[in-house]
Amino acid sequence: MKDRRKRDVVSWSRFFWCTIFVVFSFVLFTGFSFSTFRLRLFGDQFHPEIVTAWGRPALRAISGDYPMNSATVSIREAVMLPDQVLIFLKYPKSARLFTKEEFVCVYFSAGSSSSLSQRQFKLPPNQIDGYDVDDQMIRCPLNPRGFTVALALKSGGYIKPEPTKRWDSLVYEAMIDRDNTTIVFVKGLNLRSDRLYNTSKFDCLYGWDFRWPKFFLRSKVISIAQEIVRCQTPISILSNPWKVNNSIKVSIRVKGKETLQSIARLGLQPNQVPDPRANKPYEMCICTMLRNQVKFLKEWVMYHAQIGVQRWFIYDNNSEDNIDSVIESLVDSNFNISKHVWPWIKTQEAGFAHCALRARTSCKWVGFIDVDEFFHLPTGLNLLDVLRNQSESNDSNIAELRISCHCFGPSGLEHMPVEGVIVGYTCRIMAPERHKSIVKPDALNSTLINVVHHFHLRDEFGYVNTDRAILVINHYKYQVWEVFKEKFHMRVATYVVDWQNDKNVGSKDRVPGLGTRAVEPPDWSSRFCEVNDTGLRDRVLENFRNPVTKLLPWQEDRGNLDMQNSDFSSRRL
Repeated sequence: MKDRRKRDVVSWSRFFWCTIFVVFSFVLFTGFSFSTFRLRLFGDQFHPEIVTAWGRPALRAISGDYPMNSATVSIREAVMLPDQVLIFLKYPKSARLFTKEEFVCVYFSAGSSSSLSQRQFKLPPNQIDGYDVDDQMIRCPLNPRGFTVALALKSGGYIKPEPTKRWDSLVYEAMIDRDNTTIVFVKGLNLRSDRLYNTSKFDCLYGWDFRWPKFFLRSKVISIAQEIVRCQTPISILSNPWKVNNSIKVSIRVKGKETLQSIARLGLQPNQVPDPRANKPYEMCICTMLRNQVKFLKEWVMYHAQIGVQRWFIYDNNSEDNIDSVIESLVDSNFNISKHVWPWIKTQEAGFAHCALRARTSCKWVGFIDVDEFFHLPTGLNLLDVLRNQSESNDSNIAELRISCHCFGPSGLEHMPVEGVIVGYTCRIMAPERHKSIVKPDALNSTLINVVHHFHLRDEFGYVNTDRAILVINHYKYQVWEVFKEKFHMRVATYVVDWQNDKNVGSKDRVPGLGTRAVEPPDWSSRFCEVNDTGLRDRVLENFRNPVTKLLPWQEDRGNLDMQNSDFSSRRL
């Protein structure tokens, strides 16, 4: 027995020292680091976040000017769009935010080691959005096939990458409404527009990890249409407000199929007004969604301020121009504007529904138009006069004004008009286009169904078609080619096929005769010109032009904006 035990001990000893020798030889000749070995060995249990070099001690996030906060900065979520990657950061509450200039996007081959030393390259971020520790988002150029994107600080240190989620199959936002139900915004259900669906085929999920039943709660779906799901919020969540606000995720499951990936953290509807009949501070507001169209924003805001608009909600759909500086200059001049980062492509209907929820707490009426669309009152009335006349009419249940659109063409121009779109484009198509709407957000159907042009209202409310002699929209849709060609790039409308796509070539949403290629036709400048319409141009030149400088307000420099804005209040179109 002694000899057998002794032989066993000797055998295990030899095995141990042989293993040490093999591991040492592998490290010596391959450069395989201990930190890499530790990652491979422990897998997901080892989670470095922001490190000066992979496997070294964590870099402290900075609080103010002093390194006082020991918590680390990490990537909360990453979402891949067709042309870029959205990276959402998670900061400690007391940390200062890093700036765009401090970050670099790092790309490394997915099969390389975690040291990020093999096959890597760096690019500057496209943009950084958000000025709060809970919502900062970095947009990195799209990583090539076979590469993974991470972040690094120019001063040194990587931020551990996270698996990217697909933008077109994703629950991306959720909020508790004032009736305590949860409104969920989702891509990937592929439901047809303008109709309700059977709620019994879907589940709402609340929790932290949807892979395991013990980590989430299931609740019923109350309504589902387009890209919006309304859920019954679990009582356990409503009774514990501390669980809300970025602590719990929400997702949607199609019964019999997998649960959709989610980055939607449950939040409360801001500035809730318990009584929908309460007085609103603004009679008329406007909501729009835009991408790289800041060149029109100043004219659009200043003009509509003159005719009665009091509040603007700007939903920014991944702009890369100087939108922040233009909005800041307008805000400094007492225009009431807020920008909301809305990076989700092809979600205009969902974005407008989201805006309606935000606007209903402060706005009696909200118009949903684009920045190349301008309300025109041919009789010279103010927009507020039209809305008040409607409110004081015999039918007080009217909650939507449907307004026809006139589509203007390039009007013989080949370059952007220096005085703005209103003055520059004066020739349009004869027949009016589909309508856009001004609505009372408190009267909207709980499903929030809309097809961009109008919302569904609750049963007790109705709409009217506005007389074009009183109110019409000038839609400067077909501008000079250098402007129009930008519309070929990822249209925001949910159910409209991109023009580069060969599907539905005959659709009215496409440009007549243009096809699927962004190539300028030789006769572009003379197209879409059937009626010479100078009504709005003449009124603007008569009332807006500075008699001394001969300039329109949106042509003036920033230093003159305050004076121009004060002048607006004393003049009427």
